[in-house]
Amino acid sequence: MTIAVGVIETQTFPAVLAAGDAMVKAGRVTLTRQERSESGRQFVVVRGPVAEVRRAVEAGLVAAKACPNNAEVTTHVIIPNPQENVDGILPISFSPESEAFRV
Repeated sequence: MTIAVGVIETQTFPAVLAAGDAMVKAGRVTLTRQERSESGRQFVVVRGPVAEVRRAVEAGLVAAKACPNNAEVTTHVIIPNPQENVDGILPISFSPESEAFRV
């Protein structure tokens, strides 16, 4: 099975929280990471089957944009099958904390 990665970046923590919650509820995905980037923006990463990640990211975008106080989605991306090198270096892989929830 091809494991995709989906990432949503927002300006605020409430928006990334709403996005992450919507993503895990909308698709059979695992939330693998939530962090603040060096620019101060927030991002959330999910992994799972390609179709499920697409569905989850769509739901996450709607939820993040619905947050009050002009919550802004900065960007998002879906990578259907990241190379091993990308998976090993960038902060998108499963962590010990997320492994228990792996789909």
